[in-house]
Amino acid sequence: MTVLRLAMPTPLRSLFDYLPPAGIELAQLQPGQRVSATFGHRELCGVLVEVLENAAPSEYEIKAAGAILDTSPLLTPGLQQLCLWAADYYQHPIGEVMTAAFPTRLRKGGQHQSLAIKAWQLTTHGKGLAEGALARSPRQAEAIAALRRDGPTSQGDLAGAGIKRPALKALEDKALVETCELNPVPREGRARPGLTLNQQQSQALSAIAAAGDNFTCHLLEGVTGSGKTEVYLQMIAACLARGKQALVLIPEIGLTPQTVARFEQRFDAELAVLHSGLGEAQRNRAWEAARTGIAHIVIGTRSAIFTPLAQPGLIIVDEEHDGSFKQQDGFRYSARDVAVKRGQLEACPVVLGSATPSLESLHNALQGRYHHHRLTERAGGSKLPKLSILDVRKQPLQAGMSEGLLNAVEDTLSRGEQSLLFLNRRGFAPTLQCHDCGWIADCQHCDARLTMHRRQRRLRCHHCGHNQPIPSACPECRSEQLLTLGVGTEQAEGVLREKFPMTALYRVDSDSMQGRDAMQALVDQVNGGEPCILLGTQMLTKGHHFPTVTLVGVIDMDALLFSGDFRGEERAAQLLTQVAGRAGRADRPGQVIVQTHHPDHPGLQGALTKDFHNQAIEILADRTARSLPPAGNMALLRSDCTDAAQGEQFLRDLRLAAQAHMPTGVTIIGPLPAPMQRRAGRFRAQMLVHGKGRREVQQATRRLISLAQQQKSGRNLNWSVDIDPQDMF
Repeated sequence: MTVLRLAMPTPLRSLFDYLPPAGIELAQLQPGQRVSATFGHRELCGVLVEVLENAAPSEYEIKAAGAILDTSPLLTPGLQQLCLWAADYYQHPIGEVMTAAFPTRLRKGGQHQSLAIKAWQLTTHGKGLAEGALARSPRQAEAIAALRRDGPTSQGDLAGAGIKRPALKALEDKALVETCELNPVPREGRARPGLTLNQQQSQALSAIAAAGDNFTCHLLEGVTGSGKTEVYLQMIAACLARGKQALVLIPEIGLTPQTVARFEQRFDAELAVLHSGLGEAQRNRAWEAARTGIAHIVIGTRSAIFTPLAQPGLIIVDEEHDGSFKQQDGFRYSARDVAVKRGQLEACPVVLGSATPSLESLHNALQGRYHHHRLTERAGGSKLPKLSILDVRKQPLQAGMSEGLLNAVEDTLSRGEQSLLFLNRRGFAPTLQCHDCGWIADCQHCDARLTMHRRQRRLRCHHCGHNQPIPSACPECRSEQLLTLGVGTEQAEGVLREKFPMTALYRVDSDSMQGRDAMQALVDQVNGGEPCILLGTQMLTKGHHFPTVTLVGVIDMDALLFSGDFRGEERAAQLLTQVAGRAGRADRPGQVIVQTHHPDHPGLQGALTKDFHNQAIEILADRTARSLPPAGNMALLRSDCTDAAQGEQFLRDLRLAAQAHMPTGVTIIGPLPAPMQRRAGRFRAQMLVHGKGRREVQQATRRLISLAQQQKSGRNLNWSVDIDPQDMF
C-alpha cells in the first residue's frame, strides 16, 4: 500500500503515517505539499515529507488523510532539506519546524493564492466583432480596440488608459469580453551604478564574486562606517546579473525602511519585505513573490531565512553578531547558522557581515572554515572616533550624567553638531523604594523589580508585562517617602530638556518608538542636520547612519561590565564598539565619552588600547582555554512549572537516568534554578550539557530528550531544549 509520512504541527518529535485521500493518484503526491488530516480530535494542516510506495502492512490501523491542499509543492526541495536538518540539529519537532516556513494563513490550511491579478480579455465573439460595430458606444469601442491590440490586460492598466469599469461591464453583458487572471511575468532585475570602492572593499568583493554559484561562506569584518553595505550592494548586483535572487537578513524591524530605501535607490528590481510587523496579506504576497521568483531581492528579519526562493543566488546576514538572530522561545534556532546551512544546501555563497563579529564566526574564520575579509578603514576617509574614559566617582550626577558629559554635549551643540547619549534602560527608574521602611516595588509574578514609568503613572515589569499604578504611599508602612533608585531614559530625558530647552531632543526606546514607521521618521528628521540630542537604548546602536553625530556619550557603562553570563565580556565590547561607531561617520571628527565608576576595569582598558578585533582574539583565547563556546559546545534543558520543586525534580530524574549513558567528555551541570527563577508566575530550572565535541553533546541531548518523552511530567510542567544557547538566563 501507499503511505504518506506527514510532519504535523504538534510537540511530538516524529512523522505520522496516513493513507492517501480517496481518489488521489500517486502522481499527484509530492513532498512539500500541504495535507489536511485528523490528529486526535482536531483537523490539522501538515506537510508531506515522504511517499512510501509498497509499504508493508501495519499492525495498527492507518487513517486516511483528509485532502491534498496544494496541486504542487509550495516548499522547494532545498528548503525541505533545510527544515529536516534544522529539526534534527536543534532537536525540535519536525512538524513545528516545517510550518515555520509558511505564512500564518497557509499554516492553518488556508487556500494558497497566487499573485495573479484580475484582468479582461476578448471572448471568441469579441475577437470576431466587425469594425465599426460599436460606433455608437465610443468607450466600449475603445476597450475592444485596446484588448485586441494588447491582449489580456489588467483592470488597473485599463483604468489608467481611461477605460472604466462601466464600459467593461456593458461589454461583458454583451458576451464580448470576460474576466481572467493575469500572472505577473518575472522581469530582469538591474542595478544602477555603484560607488567607487577602495582597495580593501574591492579585494573583498572580488574574492566573494569568485565563488559564483557555488557555496562558500565569507566573514566580512569591517569597522563601523567602512562601507560594508556598498560591498553588499555590488555583490547583489552581480547576483541579479546571473539571473538569481538575493536574500538579505537584518536584525531589527526598525532597520527595514532605511534598508529598503537604499535598495530602491540602487536597483531597478522587485523587492519583497518579510517581518512580523506586516499585515497578513502583505506578508503572503511577499512570500509568494519570493517563492515564484518575481522578487529579485528579499529583505527580512530572522524568520525570513525559511522563505522559499525560486533561484537562490546569495544570502547576506548583516550585523551577524546580533542576538536578535537567535529565536529564544518555541523553535530555538539561530538564523545566522541556518543561513550558512541553507547556502550549503542551495549551492550559493553566504556573507556574514559585522563590525563586531560573534566569536563563533570569528573562530570559524580563523580556523579556515570561512573566508575572512577585513575592512580596517572607514570609507570616504573619515576617522574612527576618539574614545575617552570619564571617572564619575565622587562627582555629582544629574540623572546619571556628569558635569563633564553635559558640558561636552553643550560644546557639540554650539558647533551645530549632534550628540547621541546611550542608556540601555528604559522607563524613569528601575526601582521604587520606601525611604522609611525599605520596601521595594517587586513584581508579584517574577523575581524582578518593577520599573517606574512616571509619564504613564505606572509600575511595569519588563519581563512578564505586569503593570500597576504607582502607589501614593508605601503599602507596608504608609509612608509617603518613596524614592526612585537608578536612572532610565525617561528620567534622563527630563534633565536634558531642562538643561537644553531650545534644543530638539529625541528619546529612542521601545516605549517611545511605537509604530512600524516611527524609527524611519526619526532617522529622516535627525538626518536633516539640525543640532539635536539623541537619547536611547540599544535601538540606536544597530546599523543607523547619523552623519552629523560627532559626540557619543555612554551614560552607564558599569551596567554592561558585570554579567553572570560567560558571554558578558564579548557583548560589552560589541555594544561599546557599535555605539561608539555612530560618531564621526562623515567629514567631522567624532569623540566617545564613557562614564564609569570602574575606570581600571580590564574591559575598558582594552577598549582604550585595542580595536574590537584584537579584544575578540584575547576573549577567544580565554574561551578556548576553558572549552567554552565556540571552542566547546552546549545545550540547555529547561523546565518551567508552577511548583519549583517539581521542575527541578523532573530534571534531576532525567540526569540520574541518563548519567550512565553519557558519551565520553560530556558533563551535565545542574539542575539549578534559572538566574531569574520565577517569571510570569512559573518557576524555571535548567540543566546544562557541556562538552568539547559537538557530536557528543548532540548525542547526550538526544538521550535526555528520549528519556524526557518517556517520563511523566504532569500537565503543569513544560520542558524545552536549547541547542547552542545564547542566553543563559
